[in-house]
Amino acid sequence: MTSLIDRRGRTLRDLRISVTDRCNFRCGYCMPADLFGPGHAFLPKDELLTFEEIHRIAGIAVASGVVKLRLTGGEPLLRHGIDNLVGLLASLPGHPDLAITTNGVLLAHHAERLALAGLHRVTVSLDAIDPAVFGKMNGTGADVSRVLSGIEAAKVFGLPVKVNAVVQRGVNDHQILPLIRWARESGVTMRFIEFMDVGETNGWNRASVVSAAEIVEIISREFPLVEVSDRHGATALRYRHQDGNGEIGIIASVTRPFCGDCSRLRLSPEGRLFTCLFAGEGHDLKGLLRGGADDATLAAVLGGIWGDRDDRYSELRDSQSQPTHKAEMSYLGG
Repeated sequence: MTSLIDRRGRTLRDLRISVTDRCNFRCGYCMPADLFGPGHAFLPKDELLTFEEIHRIAGIAVASGVVKLRLTGGEPLLRHGIDNLVGLLASLPGHPDLAITTNGVLLAHHAERLALAGLHRVTVSLDAIDPAVFGKMNGTGADVSRVLSGIEAAKVFGLPVKVNAVVQRGVNDHQILPLIRWARESGVTMRFIEFMDVGETNGWNRASVVSAAEIVEIISREFPLVEVSDRHGATALRYRHQDGNGEIGIIASVTRPFCGDCSRLRLSPEGRLFTCLFAGEGHDLKGLLRGGADDATLAAVLGGIWGDRDDRYSELRDSQSQPTHKAEMSYLGG
């Protein structure tokens, strides 16, 4: 298997595939309702990559050393027939680790088909356990019980679940301990994410960031934690509960950047490759796909894109001028 190395010595290992820019939530840190209202123009269906095109790109990526595939959005469960795409990807040579990130509202309906199609695991976004806080944060008033039912359904059908919460000061930082209590009782791994300046519409400011150190301190008041290890290429700092009842993770992109170990490439819904979550522009693959390029050409293009990669936005956040444009989280998939 070929290994692709970028200009900073980082090896390509992960491909995140955004299958749609549409979502049934309007979370303020990702897709605020005042900017993504009824008149917002989403990508036309014929501009989206087909499942066969995604399968082809993923296959080339796996042959180039990718060992993890993750389906994202928008909300990936809104893409009709998503279990068919899972089945295609699960059949790839080498059987890469195959996961999906979802807001969980539709998960109870899809869990069995996803598991049967070959999905390995699920990550669910859950920013609050309190119904009122959750309803306000998702921007649509969606009921938290639907997400909790989706998580239970995933577990019933054998899909391990991790739960992510983006923490914003004064918004849901008071939900950290309630989420931890729920996660311990439910047997799922809870991960907290520092509020990041992805895109240009979420009103990010550093004062709204609850740091990893603060999160650990808050949790440790009730549940003492022990750090497990360094990241070694993973996004999350890992901690275990001192009493042995599970683990937590913290994704500290702002206060403890992990650019030096980043092994991720992102494919947008209409076939553009992005080498960083904070990038503004991607590299067009759809034009090559639909223009008749063979696999060798696509593999060479992929290798060239990764080989020229030099991104380390989070490490330079406070020392560089901001990019003139950054792609939105809802489009790029996180």
